[in-house]
Amino acid sequence: MPEAPKSGPAKALDKLGLRRDIDLALHLPLRYEDETRLVPLAAARAGETVQLQGLVRENRIETRSRRQLILRLQDGHDELLLRFLHFYPAQQKAWAPGTLLRVRGELRDGFFGREMVHPAVRIVAEDTPLPDALTPVYPASAQLPQAYLRKVIASALRRAHLGELLPPGQVPTGLPALREAVLYLHHPPPGAPLAALEDRSHPAWQRLKFDELLAQQLSQALAREARAHLRAPVLQAGPDELPARLRAALPWGLTEAQDRVVQEIVADLGRTQPMNRLLQGDVGAGKTVVAALAAATTIAAGWQCALMAPTELLAEQHFRKLVQWLAPLGITTAWLTGSRRGKGRQAMLAQVESGEAQLIVGTQAMIQDGVAFARLGLAIVDEQHRFGVAQRLALRQAREGEAIEPHLLMMSATPIPRTLAMTYYADLDVSTIDTLPPGRTPIVTKVFADTRRPEVVARIRDEVAAGKQVYWVCPLIEESETLDLKNATETHAELSAVLPGVTVGLLHGRLAAADKAAVMALFASGEMAVLVATTVIEVGVDVPNASLMVIEHAERFGLAQLHQLRGRVGRGAVASACVLLYTAPLADAGKARLRAMVETTDGFEIARRDLDIRGPGEFLGARQSGDALLRFADLAEDDALLQRARQLAPTLLREHPAAAQAHVARWLGSKAEFLKA
Repeated sequence: MPEAPKSGPAKALDKLGLRRDIDLALHLPLRYEDETRLVPLAAARAGETVQLQGLVRENRIETRSRRQLILRLQDGHDELLLRFLHFYPAQQKAWAPGTLLRVRGELRDGFFGREMVHPAVRIVAEDTPLPDALTPVYPASAQLPQAYLRKVIASALRRAHLGELLPPGQVPTGLPALREAVLYLHHPPPGAPLAALEDRSHPAWQRLKFDELLAQQLSQALAREARAHLRAPVLQAGPDELPARLRAALPWGLTEAQDRVVQEIVADLGRTQPMNRLLQGDVGAGKTVVAALAAATTIAAGWQCALMAPTELLAEQHFRKLVQWLAPLGITTAWLTGSRRGKGRQAMLAQVESGEAQLIVGTQAMIQDGVAFARLGLAIVDEQHRFGVAQRLALRQAREGEAIEPHLLMMSATPIPRTLAMTYYADLDVSTIDTLPPGRTPIVTKVFADTRRPEVVARIRDEVAAGKQVYWVCPLIEESETLDLKNATETHAELSAVLPGVTVGLLHGRLAAADKAAVMALFASGEMAVLVATTVIEVGVDVPNASLMVIEHAERFGLAQLHQLRGRVGRGAVASACVLLYTAPLADAGKARLRAMVETTDGFEIARRDLDIRGPGEFLGARQSGDALLRFADLAEDDALLQRARQLAPTLLREHPAAAQAHVARWLGSKAEFLKA
């Protein structure tokens, strides 16, 4: 029989990934409430969260400013006012005068004396014991009350297998046994060091972090090992074949860095084991031509190559560039995106299925039902961090049969800092283009308050008069009640009015694909001088004559996104500038991002600072289909634990393979599947 659909709290647990007893046991508290002691009101200080006990002396409803329930609690000679803005009639009845209550909340000095607003309340007897451990507060959702979560976790802890899996002597010195650490973290005793628990420096937390890092390192090694048993097509081209002809046809030579990464990729393509390589390089480093040479090698060997990009605009930029290079060499390229429908789409699908289309460029539409590749030898995923893991897996699995796995090349203009690469990308080979092609001009970055917009508009006039082109990027398309941001439509109208005789275009995500293409064609040809756009132009747009990038409300953008947008200028020999307009006051994170943009144009340094500001979970996006692979460990704080885990992982796999597999299963469960992407 099929499993009955889950509902209510069970469904909420499933959504949080809490499916096994061990999942619940490893669902650790965010913080704790100390309900192990009572504080006399006379000894409590305003601003503290305390637990008090006293008799209800008064119970009334006030309706002066708004309807609220007021209780007066007697604690010895002192009185405490309890104020409830939301309450039920049953509560008013239950908390009648003479009832002994135990309340916990933040103590305030109010107009009518000391008070608590919406404290936690329990009806108790004189002999009701205090808990013998701190009360855990767990990460939860609206459908999962803390009381329910505490109950199911306590039940799971009695059943979960928390025995040691690691051989003796392998746990770092000074760390407790796993069972001891987990039980301590769920129920710390009275007097436990709250600061060390909440900043996760306590030895019990260190043990959990170590085990988590070890599971992550083991899973990456297992994923790499599993790929060693898969078979991929051997893709090789002769010295006079397609790749050599493409190189000869290019109007410029490759840089030393480009040449090096091409050799690394070509070596991988010539092996029977599937390539799993990340190609990273700063904005404008020339990754597309490397991808073209990889595609040419694949096609020369008689196989198909698919290139998937996250947006139609970027896919179209790639398509145009690749067709320009490859069509004269006799390569047939297909174009598959969501907007391509009807007979045109059917014709493309037929070309892909028959093998007539040797290179297929598109969006995630190429991994939907109805797309069948004849002989897919290489899958290239551009801006790979913008895709979910399931999408990358689907592209890998779009193969001829179970016996053959396509090679995978992932490209990113968001460089991965070294620590992150060691942790999250340990299963990948990484190629880095660490120099820019010659002829690129450095970009000057300026930060202006939005009160200086007239100066920026004057600069635009000068650029346009000199025959240059300008981008103006806005974060929204239309008015939002919640964010006071200038929108693209309004800015387009404003610039059109103050720049008479200048062609000002508008580009945003809600335009039809044909309209987007028309706008970009006008801008690329130079007929349009100013392009007002949302972040659809973040990647892939290449107009060498564009010399000025204005980013409005720059404080609202992430650092990687600002760097990507800045990379739309400085792509030719003309001197270029990027102006970051901000609205005061700036938060600390906003200040740090804008300062980084002014201080460096190095994508690797930008990535390092971005990691510092945002942390690895946000930096990586959908690496684990929306779930952070590391829940507890912090790469900035736990480097020593990471190094120990990296040292132990190969030894454990070699000498204790069953223990290694069990450790990964305990920590990752079904998530280990996502490490293949």
